[in-house]
Amino acid sequence: MRAIWSGTISFGLVSIPVRMVTAVSEHSLHFNLLHRKDSSPIGYEKVCKEENKRVPDDEIVKAYEVSKGEYVEVDDADFEAARAEGYHAFDISAFVDVDEIDPIYFEHSYYLVPQDGGEKVYTLLVRAMEDAGLAAVGTFVMREREHLGCLRIRDGVITLERMYFADEVRPAADVKPGRARVSAKELEMAAALIDRFKGAFDPTKYKDTYTEKLLGVIKRKQKGETVTVEEPETPEEEAPDLMAALQASIEAHSAARKAPSRRSSRRTSSGRRSSRSRSRR
Repeated sequence: MRAIWSGTISFGLVSIPVRMVTAVSEHSLHFNLLHRKDSSPIGYEKVCKEENKRVPDDEIVKAYEVSKGEYVEVDDADFEAARAEGYHAFDISAFVDVDEIDPIYFEHSYYLVPQDGGEKVYTLLVRAMEDAGLAAVGTFVMREREHLGCLRIRDGVITLERMYFADEVRPAADVKPGRARVSAKELEMAAALIDRFKGAFDPTKYKDTYTEKLLGVIKRKQKGETVTVEEPETPEEEAPDLMAALQASIEAHSAARKAPSRRSSRRTSSGRRSSRSRSRR
C-alpha cells in the first residue's frame, strides 16, 4: 500500500521510523458532468462577477475576507511564511486514557506502520501502550501544516487519529435545547426500551444500502432498463402520544425477540422428525 506520509514517532530520545497509510476507504461514487446531447465533459470558466467576463489565470489572486467586502491578498510567499516548521515527526507530549478524549475531536484515521529497520522499537511502543492501556497525544506536520493527533493501538497496529483543535469544535452550549419536563413513568419506560436494544457493537451488521442501491440503478440503466421511482407514502401528521409510543415499541421489540426464526423452526422440526425416525428403527 502506498505511503501518504513518512516520518517518525518521537518521545524522549526514542524515535520510531514509520509510514502512514490510509485506514479508511469510504463508499463514495464519483460522477462526471456531461453535455447531454453528445456526452462531452463540461468544463468551467473563471468569470468576473462584476464584468461578466472570463478572467485569465495570471489575473487571479487569492484573498482572505477580513470583514464584509474587505479583502487581503495573499501569495505563495505568505503561505511559505506561515508554513509549519519541523521534520515529519509525531512528537508525543502526553500519554492519556483514550476514554478521556471526546470522539468529536477525531477527524480522520490513518495507520502507522514501521519502516525497514524500525520493527523492534515499533513493537516495543505497541506492547508498552497496550500494557498501559493508554493513548498518546501530540502534534505532527503534514502538508506543511501542523496537526493535533492521537495515537492508539488497534489490533496491534498504531492508529493515528488526526484531530481538531479545541477552538475548531463548536461548544454544545451554542445549540443545547432547553430541558422539557418528563414524568418518572416516561423515564422508566424509556429506560426499559433502551435496555431491550442493549447489546455489543458489531460494525459488520450495518451496510451502506444507499451506495449498493445506487450501483444497482446504474447497472440497470446500463442494460437499457427503465428505472421508476415509487412515491413514498406520506403519513398523516399527528401529535404523538409519547406513553403509547413507548409502550408499543417495548411490546414490538419483545415480540420480535420471542418469535423464533423460520430457519430455526425448520431445523427444530427436522430434528424432531429425525428423532422419531431413529426411534422407529
